[in-house]
Amino acid sequence: MIKSTNKHFEILDGLRGVAAIIVVLFHILEAFALGNRSDQIINHGYLAVDFFFVLSGFVIGYAYDNRWDKMTLTEFFKRRIIRLQPMVIIGSIIGAVTLYAQASPELFPLINDAPIWKVLVVMVIGFTMIPVGQSMDVRGWQEMYPLNGPGWTLFFEYIAYTVYAFILRKLPNIILIILAIIAGALLMHYAVTGERGDMAGGWALNETELKIGFIRLTYPFLSGLLLSRLMKPTHIKNAFLWCSLIMTVVLSVPRIGGEQIWMNGLYEGLVILIIFPLIVYLGANGEIKSNKTKKVAKFLGDISYPIYITHYPLIYLYTAWVFDEVLKGKASYEMAFVYGALTFILSILIAWVAVKFYDEPLRKWWSSKWLKRS
Repeated sequence: MIKSTNKHFEILDGLRGVAAIIVVLFHILEAFALGNRSDQIINHGYLAVDFFFVLSGFVIGYAYDNRWDKMTLTEFFKRRIIRLQPMVIIGSIIGAVTLYAQASPELFPLINDAPIWKVLVVMVIGFTMIPVGQSMDVRGWQEMYPLNGPGWTLFFEYIAYTVYAFILRKLPNIILIILAIIAGALLMHYAVTGERGDMAGGWALNETELKIGFIRLTYPFLSGLLLSRLMKPTHIKNAFLWCSLIMTVVLSVPRIGGEQIWMNGLYEGLVILIIFPLIVYLGANGEIKSNKTKKVAKFLGDISYPIYITHYPLIYLYTAWVFDEVLKGKASYEMAFVYGALTFILSILIAWVAVKFYDEPLRKWWSSKWLKRS
């Protein structure tokens, strides 16, 4: 089995966890906005996805660029599948188990009419990361993964890995720079001129959402890949603290510009083009010296992917309750705070239990069986 001797980036692991935690909080608070971006607290939490794409490009380039003389394409994809699929399966199962409890006739119009066989088929298809179209929607939101919405980001991750393995890894840096400039220009053009005034989108299997998804994927992944190749190591003091603060601030800034939606788009474009690669650079060049901080960063890193890919079924439940009870005056906002806090804590608990008692043991066993070489 090939083992990497590359540096392990504790701070980047921790930052991935910080971003994932912010995503959970963003989704909990999103229940009250009901699609109105101006009312959303932690307004730009969805941009954490773009940060994940930058981080993914960096980690993939750093981990694999110098290993292709010893590793086949098959082994590369095996490693990605072992890393990602166990939690994808759990997320799909949780989504299926909780689906009917999420029923809200106005918010999720298709749930009550979705037969069990259809839910099970969608669940099994979800195990494979194959997206589904409107004919297999069991919720009514037209998501490509209707049992676990955030799966769409993994769909684009796999596309990035495939393009990297077959094409990008072979390209010289100058070509990657040109591609990144073009991708960055397209991203900024969409951010400033788009009808939405933001970069949210990518979760549905239609022309508009796929376009947004590819725009959001291309520059971030290329910038991360370039950073892994061009970065000259240095030492940044207190990098974990500063990067966490920057991340929290840029994702929490209120929507900018009011009716001048291009201003908000400009802000988001600049965050993706400049701030996120900068955070990865600072994090990759920092060092955690405190043992307590190392434990915090490790915990955040351990639960980062599990919490991201398993929390959304709980968000469906919470959103349906807020819509049917709180926003219609049947329950108080104080109770909504309590339930929201419980949703947050339960999301963390499920992620921790899943990673410690399912994901890590399964990946270890799977690696020993699937990656053995003579």
